[in-house]
Amino acid sequence: MLRALPIIINPPSPLLRFLSFPSASPFPSLSSTLLPPTPYSLSPSSSKTPKFSFASLSIFKTSMTSWLGKLGFGSRTPEASMENSASASIAQGPDDDIPATGQQFLQFGAGCFWGVELAFQRVPGVTKTEVGYSQGFLHNPSYEDVCSGTTNHVEVVRVQYDPKEGSFESLLDVFWARHDPTTLNRQGNDVGTQYRSGIYYYTPEQEKAAMESLEKQQKLLNRKIVTEILPAKKFYRAEEYHQQYLEKGGRFGFKQSAAKGCNDPIRCYG
Repeated sequence: MLRALPIIINPPSPLLRFLSFPSASPFPSLSSTLLPPTPYSLSPSSSKTPKFSFASLSIFKTSMTSWLGKLGFGSRTPEASMENSASASIAQGPDDDIPATGQQFLQFGAGCFWGVELAFQRVPGVTKTEVGYSQGFLHNPSYEDVCSGTTNHVEVVRVQYDPKEGSFESLLDVFWARHDPTTLNRQGNDVGTQYRSGIYYYTPEQEKAAMESLEKQQKLLNRKIVTEILPAKKFYRAEEYHQQYLEKGGRFGFKQSAAKGCNDPIRCYG
């Protein structure tokens, strides 16, 4: 004769209690908003015997599924998969914007794009700069999307320059001088894949010059350069408040010069 076996649930471990009860966590907002509820609760009259119900287990399962979904895990519907695939296909496509007649585009990633843009604004021959996002898998990303670290975008400056007024080599000189190309996914206190070092070219000639420049730069350093050199992909212009941020005054309202040839120290945040 078969007998039903009792379900035994051990009391929560210290770690689980830390994650499950906001009052025990030094980060209550994190545990209360990100972490799913546990499928049991402790009785007020007893700290040893947890109460259990299949209803609470169902709530736990639903919450866990939702939580994992927000992090990009779990099952996906065919419609969602197709949508994600279409988004990635667009984002990974070439930059189809067209520069002004007789001019060329280049994209550079060298950490936070505010200071990088101002450095390029000052270069003779540069006729236009824009900050934005590129190399990622999400179509039309926001700044918040990129900062989440889940889209693989880089903060880039797209430079438009006139080859008759300034050389590609001068742009590369500014690029190498502006950041540390040996730190992976980091520039100073800014950490994340969006801060990685990269040169994103539009022509074979630009690719060749970039590779030669990297080899030359590597001989000057005792650490390996981690700069990626890749074809330019679709450029997503960042929100308007990011554009020419430091020239407009930055965080503290102190405008910085974008005049050609200016060599004033750049204050990265304003």
